[in-house]
Amino acid sequence: MTAFLAVACGLIGLAVGSFLNVVIYRVPRKESVVAPRSACPKCATPISNRDNIPVLSWLLLGAKCRTCREPISARYPLVEAATAALFAGAAVRFGLDWSLPAFLVFLAGMLALAFTDLDHQLLPKRIVYPTLIGVAALLIGAAALTGQWSRLGVGAACGAVAFGCFFALNFVNPNWMGFGDVRLSAVIGLALGWLGAGIALFGFFAGFLSGAIVGVGLIATKRAARNARIPFGVFLALGAFLAVFAGRPLVDFYLRH
Repeated sequence: MTAFLAVACGLIGLAVGSFLNVVIYRVPRKESVVAPRSACPKCATPISNRDNIPVLSWLLLGAKCRTCREPISARYPLVEAATAALFAGAAVRFGLDWSLPAFLVFLAGMLALAFTDLDHQLLPKRIVYPTLIGVAALLIGAAALTGQWSRLGVGAACGAVAFGCFFALNFVNPNWMGFGDVRLSAVIGLALGWLGAGIALFGFFAGFLSGAIVGVGLIATKRAARNARIPFGVFLALGAFLAVFAGRPLVDFYLRH
């Protein structure tokens, strides 16, 4: 059953990943993610259904537009494959649990935000708020169906505390923390808090640690100035992914030692 669920979620992830590519490209440009249909950015030829199969079409086309032969970035199949992998991993991690849909939404939203922040150093409200609403609604549904209201309460508390801490950092010095990160912290706190306060703490710690390591590395290699801003949403997403899939054993190992 777990294998079937993983395959099913992986296939859904491929389709969702294709949509996330649209979101990542269009939202920062303030364009609709619904219409018009996707087209080649070079020749503006609409992409046909046969050329819009996740990952496979990119391979069959030789990573080039069928019409103008303009190269197609490997980013597109990467996002699709990453979404499929995250969804399949979530199926293995949660199984037939009522919280699985919430975490599929969470993982998809975090991936879209990570790539958007990487490209534009921007965490758009048009992605953050739908992710927050979707995760919150689905976790409320999971709590209602399973009676796990205490887990929802912990998640809500973690989201509120994270938002408060990030808001304080932004208030003291906006250069330390953009307000997009402040909004995102509430989403991460809510989702990871459902798994436990320790998991939420680990997720934020992993995000800050990875961001610090990369930032110091960039400065040490003179690829960035000391006052340069980094796309911190990427590292928050990385910390969240680590927390979802490896947080429990790592936190338990730490507590035992």
